[in-house]
Amino acid sequence: MKNILFVSGTRADFGKLKPLIERVREEKNLKYGIFATGMHLLSKYGSTINEIYKSGFSNVFQYMNQVEGEDMEVVLANTITGISRYLHENKVDLIVVHGDRVEALAGATVGALRNVLVAHVEGGEVSGTVDELMRHAISKLSHFHFVASDVAKKRLIQLGEDSDSIAVIGSPDVDVMLSKNLPKLNDSLSRYEIPFESYAIAILHPVTTDLASQRYHADQFVQALDKTGDRYIVIYPNNDQGSAFIFEAYQVIKENQKFRMFPSLRFEHFLTLLKNADYIVGNSSAGIHEAPIYGVPTINIGNRQHKRMQHESIFNTEFCVDSIVDTIRNAVLSAPFKRTNHYGDGRSADLFVDVLKCDLWQRPNQKHFRDLEFVHV
Repeated sequence: MKNILFVSGTRADFGKLKPLIERVREEKNLKYGIFATGMHLLSKYGSTINEIYKSGFSNVFQYMNQVEGEDMEVVLANTITGISRYLHENKVDLIVVHGDRVEALAGATVGALRNVLVAHVEGGEVSGTVDELMRHAISKLSHFHFVASDVAKKRLIQLGEDSDSIAVIGSPDVDVMLSKNLPKLNDSLSRYEIPFESYAIAILHPVTTDLASQRYHADQFVQALDKTGDRYIVIYPNNDQGSAFIFEAYQVIKENQKFRMFPSLRFEHFLTLLKNADYIVGNSSAGIHEAPIYGVPTINIGNRQHKRMQHESIFNTEFCVDSIVDTIRNAVLSAPFKRTNHYGDGRSADLFVDVLKCDLWQRPNQKHFRDLEFVHV
């Protein structure tokens, strides 16, 4: 029996990990555990720990790693302490982390230092913020990689990772996105009391490497949304430094009937709402990662998603009211768009478990840097 610990700190990474956990649960020789921390335990962001239990998972350990406004490095230290203490009391054969958040960095750090195998899901991606630095650091601390594309695999090889330690499985959330079991649109609209016949989704996150501009960017974003006259489902930002400026800007539209604001949405309902949206606007990875899979137009603002995958449905602009409004109109007029399969075909969970059944457990705990063939001049 192999014990696998999944570390989750946000609504977003849980949406990616959920199909993998469900598939592991079906295997008689695999046992799962979930270390739930981060935003999951913060009431301001919807106490999404409840969504983990509603998904039918029982072997869940809750750890409060922060209070609102705590600096990221302190959150990292707190999470390292929590996971270390968990491993002191619980035997774990593999730690699975996702993406680029501090909770994932903590899980990979503890695993590397405690001689426990670490698997990183969706390494090898790029972006324009400190998240990219953390993602690559997590990859270097991990022993095995489950990546979303061949492009991501090539980047990890550039980082000195052994190609035999990389499995291309696609993005796990595509399993959910292409499922026939998503809620009906009317059910999602009713659940969240959304009265709109047509709408767009708006998500703005802070950029920690550009805090000096965050208040201005948030104000420009809100003014642009209001100027369009469209209806919006607005989802709270993550809790990175600078989110206070976004919440401050949202006070202007808080009572506006054209806007419905939510701390969080259950992942399956979010996907249904995204699939049927006129467009998504902001700087969330959902506009780069999920929206093109449905062919939904994305208005991507600023540099938070710098150098990530481009698709005909993604329209890039800057934080200027008129530019945002014009780009929205251009994107809507240019629709419909072809759907992309860049992130897989919905079989990630099966491919993940196939690796767990054979390849992964033979990986050595001691990693070695794999040099590329250099041309000397």
